Amino acid sequence: MIQIGTHVIDLQDPLVQGALGAAVLLLLLVLMMLRASLRAAKALDPLAGNLLHLAQRVQALSDGQHQLAGGLHHVSEAQAASQSRMLQLMEARLAEVNRAMTESLHGSATRTARSLGDLQQRLAAIDKAQANIEKLSGNVLGLQDILSNKQTRGAFGEIQLHDIVQKALPRDSYTMQATLSNGRRADCLIHLPHPPGPIVIDSKFPLEAYEALRRAENQSQLIEAQRMMRISLRSHIRAIADRYILEGETSDGALLFLPSEAVYAELHANFPELVREGFAAKVWIVSPTTCMATLHTMRAVLKDARMRAQAGAIRRELAALHADVGRLGERVANLDRHFGMAARDIEEIKTSAEKAGKRAHRLDNFDFEELAPEPPLRLPVES
Repeated sequence: MIQIGTHVIDLQDPLVQGALGAAVLLLLLVLMMLRASLRAAKALDPLAGNLLHLAQRVQALSDGQHQLAGGLHHVSEAQAASQSRMLQLMEARLAEVNRAMTESLHGSATRTARSLGDLQQRLAAIDKAQANIEKLSGNVLGLQDILSNKQTRGAFGEIQLHDIVQKALPRDSYTMQATLSNGRRADCLIHLPHPPGPIVIDSKFPLEAYEALRRAENQSQLIEAQRMMRISLRSHIRAIADRYILEGETSDGALLFLPSEAVYAELHANFPELVREGFAAKVWIVSPTTCMATLHTMRAVLKDARMRAQAGAIRRELAALHADVGRLGERVANLDRHFGMAARDIEEIKTSAEKAGKRAHRLDNFDFEELAPEPPLRLPVES
């Protein structure tokens, strides 16, 4: 590139190269014309010397133009080499950037694939949980359909009550669906001893009022639902007291089993007067938890009653055991006496054996050849 003043001329520009070529061609044409003119001037004009001088000047100008063209060619080659080096450097830089970007994209793709795999697993877990929720929702809807019908709700309460009673009491201490003397059928009859006597557990609860209470959307609906709750529960308490509390046949109280802890909590939180009315009518309201605790208390009562019933047999067995222990003592004394006699006999035998051993030892030490005749020995009599 060549800078002339404020103008910059790019020698690689095709227009500049074309202009330079045109200028060189024009100069050649001018030189040819000048040479022709000089030849004509030598022949025709006495001013040939001046024209020759002018031709020499033009020749010198042509040589300078040739030098300028050579310099421009050298500059063009240097510029081409510089551009080639610049292109190589740019290609190397681009290759390095491309490699770095490829590695980065590969790492990003790996991380993305791993993240997508984790996301897929989580989505699978979410889908499984959603399926479980849908299944549970269907079960809840089925349970709601069951509880919406009085007969099926009663059967559901009886099944739950039977499961609790079966876990808490012995099999022969209760009867499910027991018929009383008044023809009423009790859901469960616990055979407690007198007093207090058999006690009835009823598992049929009016759930409609409670559902209306839960569905209340404004104050007026809430008040109406509470009123219906009080009416239905009072009626149910009176029905249990009239049907299942029979003098001389059952105890003076009965149990109202609620198959839901939520209903039990609602009664004690917002309807304490109904609980007190149940106490007054000797109808005690129990939930699954409190029913289990009550049944365990009844089990202790049954166990105590059975122990009292077996008290006579226990006394007889204790008397027989005392006689056996007395006889055992006598026989042990006899055996001890025999052991004492045997011990004395053994001591006497040991004494005789020791004396016989000593006499045998003395006899073994006698020298019969040196002994003078002696009168016969008188053996001592053993005591």
